[in-house]
Amino acid sequence: MPSSSSTSKRIVVATRGSALALAQAHQVVDHLRRLKPRERFEIKIIKTSGDKLQTASLAQSVEGLSKGLFTKELEAALLEGEADLAVHSLKDLPTELPQGLKLGAVCRRADVRDVLIYRDIGGVREEEHRRALAVEDWSPGQLRHRGFEPGLRLVGLPEGAMLATSSVRRQAQVAAVRPDLRFVSIRGNVGTRLQRLVQRPEIDAILLAAAGLARLQVKFLERGRMRAGPGLPLGIQGPDAVVLSRLLVSFLEPEDMLPCVGQAAIGLEVREKDDGTEWICQALNHVPTWQSVTAERTFLHALGGGCQTPVGAYARVVGHRLDFQAISFRTQPPVRIQLSAPLKDAAALGELAARKILENGESGGA
Repeated sequence: MPSSSSTSKRIVVATRGSALALAQAHQVVDHLRRLKPRERFEIKIIKTSGDKLQTASLAQSVEGLSKGLFTKELEAALLEGEADLAVHSLKDLPTELPQGLKLGAVCRRADVRDVLIYRDIGGVREEEHRRALAVEDWSPGQLRHRGFEPGLRLVGLPEGAMLATSSVRRQAQVAAVRPDLRFVSIRGNVGTRLQRLVQRPEIDAILLAAAGLARLQVKFLERGRMRAGPGLPLGIQGPDAVVLSRLLVSFLEPEDMLPCVGQAAIGLEVREKDDGTEWICQALNHVPTWQSVTAERTFLHALGGGCQTPVGAYARVVGHRLDFQAISFRTQPPVRIQLSAPLKDAAALGELAARKILENGESGGA
């Protein structure tokens, strides 16, 4: 372990260049600088294959896409010694890592819930009034933007409403309770998706992760309102304040929408047997989160799935035990399970959950 006075070597932290990825990397580096103010930390932005495919929809063709779409270039930087640490949204990190690398730590998990975001009826009415006064803004056959009152739930969406999401997990869980709803694939960063909701009248709502919004400094207020926070580090642009003022948010509890494996957790990937980063892993690892995501990632690995597999899973520490819920849409009818085990058996719990899912799927569901 390097001494606290060591300044001979900088520590390079690799990350993607999206606003969310940069916000997460800065969160990690800020924490490290507080722990070791005399150490030198540098953020290195690396463009991944996933970033190059932002205009394509991952949901259109899962087969043939690599599991490390948002991670392999960062991992190459680690293996080649160009970086010492890679910061990932854990949900994007494959359960099988390249030889020589390991998941060294996971930071404390943020809010694991998904959110439903939709246009505020008040803002829609104001926009319609403005357009009524400016005739040139109207054209024949133009779709009207639909708005909704605060507290909208999935069951309250109009028949045939359109949701924007590229997640097969979200689509499957919504369709199970609202088969009449339609889906459109949506890509891009959080700000781009919110802009599209405001601008495209055919989209009634979008589904996002609460943790991603919070890390971009979005503040959740009463009656579903949102506002931009005090600001992000230099060079990071969060969701526009004007856009947020025209939208509302409703939180979906895990009982209604199970998250994906690793959702809301930040993973730190490092080289195996690297003494220079061992202190970082020990300092930043949050043990309850580690136990939870160990069960989830073991479960996904045992199923042979990736981030586009239609399954949801959520493990959480309750006392001295780990409660685990999962749902799989890989067979019909879907299979849902709920298990519990001692904390020390996190990996075994994930394996058991996968075995139960596979057994119940083969027998026609549970």
